Amino acid sequence: MSQHDQDIEDVIIVGSGPAGYTAALYTSRADLKPLVIEGFLWGGLLQQTTEVENYPGFRDGIMGPALMSELRAQSERFGTRFITDEATRVELARDGGLHRVWVGGRELRARSVILAMGAEPRKLGVPGEQELAARGVSYCATCDAAFFRDKPTLIVGGGDSAMEEAIFLSKFASEVKLVHRRDEFRASQIMIDRARGIENIEFLTPYLVDRFEEDGGGSLSRAVLRSPNGSGDGSGDLLDLEVVGAFIAVGHQPNSALVEGQVETDEDGYVLTEGKSTRTNREGVFAAGDLVDHTYRQAVTAAGTGCQAALDAERYLRDAPTSIEGHWVSHDEVDAATAGAGAEAAA
Repeated sequence: MSQHDQDIEDVIIVGSGPAGYTAALYTSRADLKPLVIEGFLWGGLLQQTTEVENYPGFRDGIMGPALMSELRAQSERFGTRFITDEATRVELARDGGLHRVWVGGRELRARSVILAMGAEPRKLGVPGEQELAARGVSYCATCDAAFFRDKPTLIVGGGDSAMEEAIFLSKFASEVKLVHRRDEFRASQIMIDRARGIENIEFLTPYLVDRFEEDGGGSLSRAVLRSPNGSGDGSGDLLDLEVVGAFIAVGHQPNSALVEGQVETDEDGYVLTEGKSTRTNREGVFAAGDLVDHTYRQAVTAAGTGCQAALDAERYLRDAPTSIEGHWVSHDEVDAATAGAGAEAAA
């Protein structure tokens, strides 16, 4: 084997989290020696959580960072290699060629790429939100509702996801205040009616969250709401709510900017895959986890699609040998495609 071939990876995984590390586990056990570009903040959103009670196999629960450390170590045991840095640029081949990934000035080449960059919950950007994250402020009722049994809580949002979160949370919390900035909701009428029909859910509109406050011990104790239709000087416009849990449900932002213009995405930026597979519209490029999932967004479902992506990549490498002369999407082509998409959206 030439030095030229030795420098080519079988599979590069961009991103970590449950999807990336599970893809690494399966590809490493298939002897593909995956290279994971995991980022500085490796481990995904679970690194920012406290106790995880709904991941299978942990009867007594496990802390989020501990779970990610276990997943990472398990994949490393079978030969996974890591670059704890950010992928800064990607150029994906057409028609089975080699894909190129840059980490700063270092260029890497691979026969296949698994995209697992995840998605970030949209933030309100108000005082106290960041400081009280995982200390009362959460972005997933399905994940954290059980921690607020018989406690007062609120949900912020106006779409179907907010209604679903409120309905789920109402099974645990003593009360759920659903806060939205307008009197009208984006949610479907059937979801609005379901939420309104639950005794311990109360709609508060139109209100914005002004700030979150702690109890002196570092946990959430109060949410201060502000009316957008107030007098403007702040007098009489504020509403104090004593809550110990606040769930933000204003949407997610997939981290797909790195491959924008190269793989197909939906209108919200989620990467599109073919059917029930993880294949994208680029040969040898697969996508998994919250980068493609705008419905479930759970650690266990992300891990499942990471497994799928690894199996899809393994079959691709077995059945479709790479053409070294395959055509790359040049950086200029990426810029042109991105500009064209932006112009089309503006029109």
